[in-house]
Amino acid sequence: MTTSAAVPTGPEGAIATGGTVTDRLVDANQQYAEAFTDPGMDARPVLHVAVVACMDARLDLHKALGLQLGDCHTIRNAGGVVTDDVIRSLTISQRKLGTRSVVLIHHTGCGLESLTEEFRSELEMEVGQRPAWAVESFRDVDQDVRQSMQRVRTSPFLLHTEDVRGFVFDVRTGLLREVDPA
Repeated sequence: MTTSAAVPTGPEGAIATGGTVTDRLVDANQQYAEAFTDPGMDARPVLHVAVVACMDARLDLHKALGLQLGDCHTIRNAGGVVTDDVIRSLTISQRKLGTRSVVLIHHTGCGLESLTEEFRSELEMEVGQRPAWAVESFRDVDQDVRQSMQRVRTSPFLLHTEDVRGFVFDVRTGLLREVDPA
């Protein structure tokens, strides 16, 4: 059984085989492009919201939040944590593309809950260079959402920090649970 929503098919609807995963993605894009019409949208999100979420493949943010193409900016990384690069993206999103609200989404069963900063040391031993970035692992998902909200609210680069809300997405039920910032 496949969980892929867009597996390229060959003759008579059979799943195409052979090639790399990237080849499959390129083939799927060809099929997409054949029916594609320019929606005539601007880069500014219609709902003036930026969503920061984990990159976990189980999170289908558009479906889970009832979003359509063009509704929001979506910024994803491991854990959905607010890093310097997320602040960079949010700053551009707000200052140049008109977003006003920020929604932060972590989730249950996140892989970052099982990592530690020791991962950086392991990488250093393996490749001979210590990563400049932090792993940003955590043990308490609610506390990490609070920390991410605080990072957004206190950034001097962001213009709009009054509508920042954080949630935990339950990967088993699909429900969001809001995290109290206090």
